[in-house]
Amino acid sequence: MTERQATTALWRPTGPEELELVRALDWRGWPPRLPDQPIFYPVLNEEYAVRIARDWNVPHSGAGFVTRFEVDSAFLSRYPVRQAGGRTIVELWVPAEELEEFNAHIVGRIEVVHAFT
Repeated sequence: MTERQATTALWRPTGPEELELVRALDWRGWPPRLPDQPIFYPVLNEEYAVRIARDWNVPHSGAGFVTRFEVDSAFLSRYPVRQAGGRTIVELWVPAEELEEFNAHIVGRIEVVHAFT
């Protein structure tokens, strides 16, 4: 009997362009950051992700999506939880140069759980 790997659920609010790049990666990873994006910010709760997708992505790009994905918990322990505002506004800061390794620790596929237009 094999032991199941412990995972942590993360959410990522995203616009339509980034979502298309995730689709091109077969829903298994995040695209490389642009030069002016040194950090990848997944968030630790759905409510915060919904707020960003609805209130920021929609006005800036016409649509906002909330994705959910699981990452190996032991791997995630290297990234401290950052509080970006109130008690529930928490995220991880993954340096852009570590995103490929981060993607390798995604368990399963990235899924869209909310869409806003």
